[in-house]
Amino acid sequence: MNRPFRILGLQQIAIGGPDRMKLRHLWVDVFGLDLEGDFTSERENVVEDIAVLGTGPTRVEVDLMQPLDPSKKPRVDEPALNHVGLWVDDLPKAVEWMTAQGMRFTPGGIRRGAAGFDIVFIHPKGNEQFPLCGEGVLIELVQAPPEVIAALG
Repeated sequence: MNRPFRILGLQQIAIGGPDRMKLRHLWVDVFGLDLEGDFTSERENVVEDIAVLGTGPTRVEVDLMQPLDPSKKPRVDEPALNHVGLWVDDLPKAVEWMTAQGMRFTPGGIRRGAAGFDIVFIHPKGNEQFPLCGEGVLIELVQAPPEVIAALG
């Protein structure tokens, strides 16, 4: 396959639970990750702490998520490993090429993500029109900034 893009590395993992304070205790207090910020979105039914592992272009974000309203969807705590984010060097080309291969993306297309980078999600399940998918895993593709491309490319 002649891909017009490259996956460069892991950008983030997103972990959900009914109580993000328990997640924060594990990941920040016990494991020692740095707490960098937080994010809330009613549309995405999420409140999250953003922890980080490492520094510079190879740092990995660990999003600790809890649903704003557990009775509504999406449920960011089910499954507990909500999604994996991957750095990509050219997001528009990746989406165009993968779509032509039959990849199913979630609704919303390319958009600005919580960390300020353009993102798109690969759907965990395929369908008749788009049989390629995340094979049970929600995958976030994240447009890598120039410094990440230089370091990981």
